[in-house]
Amino acid sequence: MIDWQRPIHVTTMLVALAGCAPHAGVKSAAAIAPIAVSGSTATIEIAPVLLAARNLYPAGATVSNGGIPNLFDASRPADIATHAETQALRYSIAHPDIRIILTVTEGRYRIIARRSAGIGRIADLKGKKIATLATTSAGYFLARMLAQEGLSFADITPVRISPLEGIGPALERREVDAVAIWEPHGGNAARELGDDIVIFPGDGIYRELFNLNTTAANLADPAKRRRITEFVRAVIAASARIRRDPAPAQALVAATAGFGAEEVAGAWPTLSFPAALPADLLDELVAQEQWLATQDKRAPRSRDALSQLIDTSVYNDALAMGPIAR
Repeated sequence: MIDWQRPIHVTTMLVALAGCAPHAGVKSAAAIAPIAVSGSTATIEIAPVLLAARNLYPAGATVSNGGIPNLFDASRPADIATHAETQALRYSIAHPDIRIILTVTEGRYRIIARRSAGIGRIADLKGKKIATLATTSAGYFLARMLAQEGLSFADITPVRISPLEGIGPALERREVDAVAIWEPHGGNAARELGDDIVIFPGDGIYRELFNLNTTAANLADPAKRRRITEFVRAVIAASARIRRDPAPAQALVAATAGFGAEEVAGAWPTLSFPAALPADLLDELVAQEQWLATQDKRAPRSRDALSQLIDTSVYNDALAMGPIAR
C-alpha cells in the first residue's frame, strides 16, 4: 500500500472502544490490557481492523495511522501493524523478526488505461506513462502484468503522484496514459475516462494480501501475546460481520479515511475479508522476493528463510480459545 520507505509524517488518528461486552472465550476485560495498532487509516482494506478496535476487542484498542515501522518506533510504538505483504518483505531485511500473523483483506488490482492513447492490450503500454507507486504492492502488480507480454518497468515511464487523490485528475488531463493503484483511487480514475477506457484486470495474476504483522519479541512476551491473540479473534469476528452486512464497516472506513460513501461502496467488490492465513501466502512471498531482490541488487532469500516470516500459531491459538462471536 502506501510507500512506507519514506519517513512517516502523518497526523495520528485514534479509534477508541467504549462500553463493549467481552466476547466468548474472554473471562473479563480486566484480564487483558489495551492494545496499540498501527495501520494506514487512508485505506479501505483496514475496515475489519477498525471495526474490531471499535466494537469487539474487549480491553480497549487504538488504531493510529502508520504501519510496520511503528513496530520498531519507540516514539509511536505498536503491538501490531497492518501492511501489504510487499512491505513486510521490504522491512524484514532490516528486521527479520517481523511476523505475519493474519491476512485481513485481499484486494484485486487492475490497470485503468486510456483507449485514445493507443492502448488496447497490455503490450500497448510500452512507452506509456503509468501512474503507480513502484515500491509498493501496486508496483509489483504492474510488474507482473507487464511481464505477461515480456515487458518490464524499463519499457514504461512510471509516474509517482502524491497525494493519491491526484491520480484521477492527472489521467483526465492526459498527464499519464494509465493507472495501476489500489482502490478507491483506481475506480476514481476510471470514472474520469468515461467511454475512453480499457481495463486490464489482474485476476489470476496477483492479489494484494493485506496483513496483520507483529514481531517475534512481542509474541514471546506472554502478556503481549495474549492481547495480540485476542485482537486476532476480534478481527475474525469483525470480518464475519462485514461479510454478513458491510454497511457499518463501509461507513466507518469512509469516515476514518475521508472517502465518500459512493467511493467506498464502489470499491467494495474488489475486496474480500478472509481473516485467515492463505495456503499460498508463502508462495507469494517467494515470488515477490525475487522481484524485490532484483530491485535491491541483492541475493533473494530462500524459501525456508521466508517461511520464518509467517507465524501460524497466533491464528491457531485464537481459534482454539473457543467459538468466536460472529
